[in-house]
Amino acid sequence: MKISTILDHIDSGHMALPEFQRGYVWNRDQVRGLFDSLYRRHPVGGLLVWATESKSAAHRGDGQLAAGIVKLLLDGQQRMTTLYGVVRGKPPKFFDGNPQAFTGLRFHLGTETFAFFQPVKMQDDPLWIDVTKLMQAGTTGLGTFIAALSTNPDQLAYVGVYAGRLSTLLGITDIALHIEEVTGTDKTLDVVVDIFNRVNSGGTKLSKGDLALAKICAEWPDARESMKLKLKDWTKAGYNFNLDWLLRSVNTVLTGEAKFSYLHDKDALDIQDGLKRASKHVDASLNLIAGRLGLDHDQVFFGRFGVPVMVRFMDQKKGSLDAVESDKLLFWFAQAGMWGRFSGSTETFIDQDLAALEGSQGGLDALLERLRLWHGGFRVEPAHFTGWSLGARFYPILYMLTRMGAARDWGTGLPLKANLLGKMSRLEVHHVFPKAQLYKRKHNRSDVNALANFCFLTKDTNLSISDRLPEVYFAEVEAKHPGALASQWVPTDPALWKIERYRDFLEARKELLAAEANRRFEELLHGDTKWLGASAVTVTVEPVPIGGVTSEAEELELEALNDWVETQGLPRGQVSYDYADSLTGDQKAIFDLAWPDGLQPGLTGPVAVLLNEPVGVLSLASAAGFRCFTSAEEFRHYATNEILRLEAA
Repeated sequence: MKISTILDHIDSGHMALPEFQRGYVWNRDQVRGLFDSLYRRHPVGGLLVWATESKSAAHRGDGQLAAGIVKLLLDGQQRMTTLYGVVRGKPPKFFDGNPQAFTGLRFHLGTETFAFFQPVKMQDDPLWIDVTKLMQAGTTGLGTFIAALSTNPDQLAYVGVYAGRLSTLLGITDIALHIEEVTGTDKTLDVVVDIFNRVNSGGTKLSKGDLALAKICAEWPDARESMKLKLKDWTKAGYNFNLDWLLRSVNTVLTGEAKFSYLHDKDALDIQDGLKRASKHVDASLNLIAGRLGLDHDQVFFGRFGVPVMVRFMDQKKGSLDAVESDKLLFWFAQAGMWGRFSGSTETFIDQDLAALEGSQGGLDALLERLRLWHGGFRVEPAHFTGWSLGARFYPILYMLTRMGAARDWGTGLPLKANLLGKMSRLEVHHVFPKAQLYKRKHNRSDVNALANFCFLTKDTNLSISDRLPEVYFAEVEAKHPGALASQWVPTDPALWKIERYRDFLEARKELLAAEANRRFEELLHGDTKWLGASAVTVTVEPVPIGGVTSEAEELELEALNDWVETQGLPRGQVSYDYADSLTGDQKAIFDLAWPDGLQPGLTGPVAVLLNEPVGVLSLASAAGFRCFTSAEEFRHYATNEILRLEAA
C-alpha cells in the first residue's frame, strides 16, 4: 500500500493505534535516517496491523474510527507517525510524544542530505528545502520550487538536476509498504499483545502494568486518560506518581493482590469503581501522611509503594478509621519506608503485606509483625542517624520530626509547621556547622554533610546565619528565642558548640534525635509500646550508603535539570534514587538523579546524573548498568544529541 494511502487511512479513521501502544519515542536522528532511506529507496520494513471490528477497537487519541473493520498498528508506529508528522505538518490524532522530533526537517538539494532547521546555517541558502512545505505543495506546487531556483544565476545550470531530486523526494509518498495483517476471531487482545511483544522484543516491550491497562482500555477506552487526570492532581500537590503505581492501588482495592494478572477478569464497571475507591483512599492516605507525619512532598515521600497497602486497609474499613488505627497505620508506613521495605522486590513485598491484612487473624498487628520479622526491630538507635546527604533514608525522618514536633525557627522563633514552610523548593536545609568552616579544617564530605549536622530553617534565617560558627550564633538564638535550639535537638552543653568538638556534637545530637524519633513513634502507637520494646533479633545498623545530594545548591540544580527534561517531553527522573539490595532492601547507594528505566523506557538503558560524587559511586552505578553523567551540562548534551537530537541554532 502506498504511503500516501496509509496516511489517508489514518485521517479517515481506517487505521489507528491500539490503546496499549506506548507514545512516540523517536529522536531526530531516527527521523533523518528514515527519510534518507526512503529518499534513496532503501527498504524500511513493512507494517504489521491488527484487523478488528471498529466498535470493539480500543485506540489511542480522540480521533473517530471508521465503521466496520479497522487496522490498528502493531509494528510501524514510529515510522508512520514520523511520515504523518512531516508530510502533514502536524502530529496524527493518536500522537503522544515530543513533536520537536519531526518539526523543521530540511533537505539540501546539493548534498542530498537531511537536517533540521538551523537559522544561521540555512536561512540564506535556497538549496535547503522545507520538506513539509514541499510535501504539502505536492506535484502541482513543484513548479513553484523549481521557479524559485531558476531565479538564481548560480544555480541555473543545475536546475534540471535539482528538479529531479525534488521529484524523488516528493515521490516518497508513492512508495509502497508491505502490510501484514493479524486477523481472525481467535485474535483476542491477549493473543495480539503477545504478538506485539514478540515483534517488539528488542524495543518497547510492554510491562505488566501496560498489559493490564491494555485489557482495561479494551472495555473502558477512557481509562488511561482518567488515571492521568488523577495523577496530574497529585503532581500539582507535589507528589510525582506514575500509572503503574496508581493501577497497583486500583488492583489492591479490587483484588487484595499486587499482581496485575488478578485484574484480568474485572470489567469496565469494576475498574471504574476501583479507580474511584482507590483515588479516594490515596487522597486520604496523602492527607494523613502530610498532616500527621509532615511528609508533604515528593522529596521526603519514601516508601511510596506502602500506599497501595494502606489503600487496601482503608477500603476494608470503608474509609472509617479511628485515631488509633490511623496512627498505627502511619507508624507502619514510616517504619516500612525507613527500613527500605519497598526498595527491593516491590511486588513480592506488597503481596506479603496484603496477605497480612486478610482473614480473621489479619489486620494492623499482623502487618506490623510481618515487617518486624523481615527487618528485626523498630526502635531507632543513634547510629541510624550516621547517614549523610539529602538522600539518606533518615533524612525524611529528620524532616518528619521537625514537622511533627515543636521545632522552631532560629530567626523568628515560630514553629516550623506545614503552613509556614510550603514545599521542599522553599525550604532551606541548614548546616548547623557551616560547610566552609568544616572543609577549612579538613573534614571529609560525609562528615560535613552528616544528617546530624542538618536542620531546617526559613530562608531569611539561613541567610542571616551565613557561615558563622555555632559558638557565635547559638548564644544569639538562645537569648532571643529561649528553647529554640533545644526544639531542634541541639545539645545544651556549650562546650559541644565549638568546632573542635564537632564530632562529639554529632554523637550527642544523634542521641537526641533517636530519642525524639522513638518518642514520636511511641506517640503513634497510643500506648501499644510492645512494638518498640527490645527485639529478640539483634538490631544492626546497615553500612552508610555512598553517594547522594549534599547541599541545597545541588538539589536546586537537579530540580532545574528535571524541569528542563520535562519541557522536552521526556519523563522526570527520580531525585536521590534509592539503589538497594533487591532482597533485603538494604540501601547500597544514593544516585543524585536517575532514570532506572531510561529516558525512553523500553528503548534506552538506565541513566544517572551524579554530581561531585567519588569514584566508588560511579563504579557502583556503572556496574548496575547505569550510564553516568557527572554534570548537568554533560547530561543535557546526551539528551539533546542522542535522545532528542536537537541541533544547535
